[in-house]
Amino acid sequence: MRLLVACGLLLILASCSPNNVKKDNSLRKYFDENKTDGCFALMDNGTGKFTVYNLSRYRDSSYLPASTFKIVNSLIGLQTGKISSDSMIIKWDGIKRAREEWNKDLTMYEAFRVSAVPYYQEVAKRIGKDTMQLWLDSLGYGKKDAKDKVIINSAIDSFWLDNSIKITPDQQLGLVKQLYFDQLPFFKSYQEVVKRAMLFENNTNYRLGYKTGWGFRENGNAIGWIAGWVEENQHPYFFVLNIESPDRNFDMKTVRLKMLTDILKQLGFFEGKM
Repeated sequence: MRLLVACGLLLILASCSPNNVKKDNSLRKYFDENKTDGCFALMDNGTGKFTVYNLSRYRDSSYLPASTFKIVNSLIGLQTGKISSDSMIIKWDGIKRAREEWNKDLTMYEAFRVSAVPYYQEVAKRIGKDTMQLWLDSLGYGKKDAKDKVIINSAIDSFWLDNSIKITPDQQLGLVKQLYFDQLPFFKSYQEVVKRAMLFENNTNYRLGYKTGWGFRENGNAIGWIAGWVEENQHPYFFVLNIESPDRNFDMKTVRLKMLTDILKQLGFFEGKM
């Protein structure tokens, strides 16, 4: 098994402090008009400054990662050889699911892009609980502080979906920032594979890479994520959007991406002028 030995704990934090934060309450309108609670943060990598709506939620509240965990699951799968490449196919199990794009044989790249839960459940089972736990410990994934220990205490194929582990929006932003710069404790080539899978828009004005997530809290509220980066003129900015709705029929797939697009447009993106 190809496994890197991590030196100590890698705490995935984005270093958000009062000195470099601009609170932008004008962004509240996007949450209000969609009847959601939540937060948004954007980090300018060049200056280290953050633009944040709902700072306390961003920094101090943690939620199930849902399908944003596919970033880490992919990296661990590649590093341990359980995913041989992004073209590795896992056969469809024949069970019909609501999302038609899941009902076929998929490569890793395809499964990541359509956020196919069954593919990554199989990857997690192949990795195994002990190895997965070792990597979560090495990453410091979901840790609050040096004394905290995040334990996989439910099934290996569902712990990121059932509130067994949680992560703050700040940690999500920190994770994608470290991934962007190949700073996670995985081979660079594997980090590049995951970044390619995350890149959904690439044109002359900007590049937009992200991973979404959608799950449910213990109280039944829907939680949605988008974490990633937007790059203009070869200058990266890192963002995280976290939203919550008590409506289990909330159109999360549509609303979260529209909110992200609207917020980034307000902040001046998509025109190649940043």
